[in-house]
Amino acid sequence: MTAEKTAKTGSRKFLLITILILVIIAGIGGYYYMRYFRPNVTGKEEYLYIHSNATYADMYKTIQDKGIVQDTASFNASAQSMHYTSRVKPGKYRLREGMTNRKLINMLASGAQEPVELSFHNLRLKEEFAGFVAKKIEPDSVSILRLLDSTEYLKQYGFTTDDVYTMFIPNTYQLYWNNTPDKFFKRMYAHYEKFWTAERKQEATEMNLTPIQVTIFASIVDAEALHDDEMPIIAGLYFNRMKKGMKLESDPTVIFALKDFTIRRVLNKYLSYNSPYNTYMYAGLPPGPIMMPSVAAIDAVLNYRKTDYIYMCAKADFSGYHAFATNMADHLVNAHKFQQALNERNIKK
Repeated sequence: MTAEKTAKTGSRKFLLITILILVIIAGIGGYYYMRYFRPNVTGKEEYLYIHSNATYADMYKTIQDKGIVQDTASFNASAQSMHYTSRVKPGKYRLREGMTNRKLINMLASGAQEPVELSFHNLRLKEEFAGFVAKKIEPDSVSILRLLDSTEYLKQYGFTTDDVYTMFIPNTYQLYWNNTPDKFFKRMYAHYEKFWTAERKQEATEMNLTPIQVTIFASIVDAEALHDDEMPIIAGLYFNRMKKGMKLESDPTVIFALKDFTIRRVLNKYLSYNSPYNTYMYAGLPPGPIMMPSVAAIDAVLNYRKTDYIYMCAKADFSGYHAFATNMADHLVNAHKFQQALNERNIKK
């Protein structure tokens, strides 16, 4: 074999080997691309929820059942090689169509979940509140209500089962979906303490009220007032009654005591219903709030308007505003007008 032929043969071998190496590299590259970098999240679900104490098997079953990825085998292989199977973290994770296995697994393994936005106000009952919150975070309403009704648990925060509702200040909160009931309470109490600034506490002290009493007071004001601009006047009226030792005689407290929120007209027969929440029967504030008052109502109590009013009645024009009076004679005139308006509209209950 001549030197020239030998050189050509060597060149061919080198070329074949190079091609083979490139094919192998391409194959390996394709394999890794298919496993890690190919878009795989389907977009069928907006979020992936991983429950507390969930195992990788639990999470993987959710991935399969909900069709979260197109290729579950490549996801599983990626999770194994990226050691995610031992790093499962609970939470609510935002899914984006076209996410790769690598991006999805990195998000899940790091626990980079999306916060839940929770807004609440004007809720009347603890059961209603527990159910509302349970729709937003992982714990169910029973576990939340259990703490709301636990004398021993609430003692550490300085509340009772009657007044615990005053701890929850209406606002928009961001928190993680997998909060435990205890962590949720701690978060709410932290905001409660932040809300009750030295200035607000001083204003309460000047009224000879505690923050809890102010909030109970505000719940009555909020229930009475359809318009925020009237709240300071109503607060002042009730404060006048308290200072005079008069019963508050608030219709919404009777409705709350009866737990019949369909009532539009508080009749005399309702006023004798025996409940500590019935302010026609018992003097002073009820043992707890009759609803979750707004921040506007709380501040209206702390900054009540000073007047001589001690009576009020809804205006006959059904505007939602009230007719105020300093004496019984004027009040009876206002009340008669409103009762006539109710009769004309055939509102009997």
